[in-house]
Amino acid sequence: MTAAEHDLTRLLTGMEPELRPGRYVFTRAERIPQGVHPIVTVAEDEALTIVCPQEQADATGLPYDYVAAWITLRVHSALHAVGLTATVAGVLAEADMSCNIVAGYYHDHLFVSHADGPRAVDLLRSVAARSATGTVPPPYGPSGAISRS
Repeated sequence: MTAAEHDLTRLLTGMEPELRPGRYVFTRAERIPQGVHPIVTVAEDEALTIVCPQEQADATGLPYDYVAAWITLRVHSALHAVGLTATVAGVLAEADMSCNIVAGYYHDHLFVSHADGPRAVDLLRSVAARSATGTVPPPYGPSGAISRS
């Protein structure tokens, strides 16, 4: 595996968004039920948040109200990199798409409304292509202030 990338332009150019097959849900439980193989878990004060395939939640009776598509950004992003999630979330927000981002050790993972999955990937690929030509400015300048240029 290559070294983690921290340069925003290279992160955007190389993000290679991949739409993973399936439907995923955010649910909650006191513990992970047998038969559920989470994609992500988050220990919160109220309960354990579980992101898992919809069919597993359905089979075990776990409640949910949001069905998502899972997009993986294939660039190996450094955990201390600045601006990737802000740029991605901003692009999707401008297109009126919700986005829940989870950082893994190697990659960033986006969960968008299932219906928006293909369009989100197209938008992100467009950002990557424009970034390669230098036409997409990062959302943050060196001082951390939001750039409007």
